[in-house]
Amino acid sequence: MVFIWILIVIVVFIATGIKVVNEYERGVKFTLGKYVGIMKPGLRIVVPVIQTWNRVDMRVKAVDVPDQDCITRDNISVNVNAVIYYKVRDAERAIIQVEQYQYAISQLAQTTMRNIVGEVELDELLANRDDISAKIREIIDQASDPWGLKVDAVELKDVKLPQDMKRVISRQAEAEREKRAVIIQSQGEVVAAKNVAQAAKLLAENDGALHLRTLQSINSMSADASNTVVFAVPLEVLRAFEGLSKGTVVTPPKSKKKK
Repeated sequence: MVFIWILIVIVVFIATGIKVVNEYERGVKFTLGKYVGIMKPGLRIVVPVIQTWNRVDMRVKAVDVPDQDCITRDNISVNVNAVIYYKVRDAERAIIQVEQYQYAISQLAQTTMRNIVGEVELDELLANRDDISAKIREIIDQASDPWGLKVDAVELKDVKLPQDMKRVISRQAEAEREKRAVIIQSQGEVVAAKNVAQAAKLLAENDGALHLRTLQSINSMSADASNTVVFAVPLEVLRAFEGLSKGTVVTPPKSKKKK
């Protein structure tokens, strides 16, 4: 009976020390508190009581950085949140060099984001999100490199502005649109004025052209039967028009030039 109990204890002891490391994981093994190596994927033995180990996930992780109240360089309060994509590059350093590397990189990201946002103005923050994200990623990656971590990307998800600032930006956008509309309208008036001046010059250079244009305008207005148009036409123009209708050409007398 004693032998059976000893055998049961040995089996339980060995079974307790059997560990399975997944393909996407690494195990950091310690013997009596001293680091002895990395456990690779597969079936591994850890001697109970004498040895301990920590499981480290080597996959890319997404850390949601909570909303941070920041003040830009031009003293505007904004609320910024972001997401960080990182992975463990060295499992040994991730366990030995830093306590709870997940919490550490989250706090580092929050501090870095507040510092970087404080160095830029609001317009730059809204227009150059990619550049600011790249700068934050570079700083976090350098700071977390001794921890065995690799930061792949940092993305600013949202930049929330106060309601007063939103109204100011809205008024600024409206003013900018109105300015563009006024400029475009004035440019159109300049083009129209040039065309009118050119048309007036052509009418002045050709005898009878102005009268024909007048008759054409009257004809256009007469299309609406509800309108009554009274227009004074020189007698010479009427005679010329009657001559054209009868098939004869009547040249209106030219005005005498005063010497």
